[in-house]
Amino acid sequence: MSGTLSDAAGAGTPSGPSGGALTGLAQPQQLVHQLGLRRALAFAAHPDDVDFGASATIAALTAEGVEVILCLLTSGDAGGFDPSRSPQETARLRAQEQQEAAAVVGINEVILLDERDGFVEPNYELIGKIVRVMRQVRPDAVFSLHPERAWDRLQKAHPDHLACGEAVVRAAYPAVENPFAYPELQEAGLKAFKIKHLLLYGAPAQHAQLRVDVSGYQEQKIQALGRHFSQHRDAQRMVEFVTAQMRSTHGGEGFAEDFHHVVVNSPDTISGF
Repeated sequence: MSGTLSDAAGAGTPSGPSGGALTGLAQPQQLVHQLGLRRALAFAAHPDDVDFGASATIAALTAEGVEVILCLLTSGDAGGFDPSRSPQETARLRAQEQQEAAAVVGINEVILLDERDGFVEPNYELIGKIVRVMRQVRPDAVFSLHPERAWDRLQKAHPDHLACGEAVVRAAYPAVENPFAYPELQEAGLKAFKIKHLLLYGAPAQHAQLRVDVSGYQEQKIQALGRHFSQHRDAQRMVEFVTAQMRSTHGGEGFAEDFHHVVVNSPDTISGF
């Protein structure tokens, strides 16, 4: 059963976290209340992924007092348009860009893993790294790229994006909550715990059932994206595209970002199927 949010911004009473996935248009305050958000962990394959997909929502949540931590799987060393710049210099530059973008939307910390840009695979080793970060942070909700390909806009379904989404979903269930998975983490004091919510961005249109009203935070998203100056051949066109996308997602006069909300564990979740 899905919990339905009103399509009129701020109206209606959304169902609580004991129900199914939330649908419709949500105010950030509703998201905080309904999902019990105090701390969130966001995953991305490359610097700028989360800024394209979820940074206005993150800005709204941090304004509500939610702590948000970002984990990048790669440094993005294969990105950009300057053939004279080495991969090492690109990695250094993009890490700096992401730190600056994170500060714009209130992200407290950026964790960088060591996956190779363009070659991310959802294998045992990467899932273990993600489980480690999840158990260290112990978030109430996890943001991640979606694991399914979006044929309506293939650019958001980069292979690294899909691999990131798949690895995060596998980590969220069952690995992070299984004390027998990655026993070395359990022995190191990183105890198993249950992820409650996944908020997957970059989702295929048919799965993006939750829209978050980010009106008033759209400029922070644009400013954060602007920090990734090495990635934009035409910054003005990027701004126009992202702004139009947020307006279209809202469906009214405001701005919104969309997600596939998955309830991993709720009070009535049982083991098995």
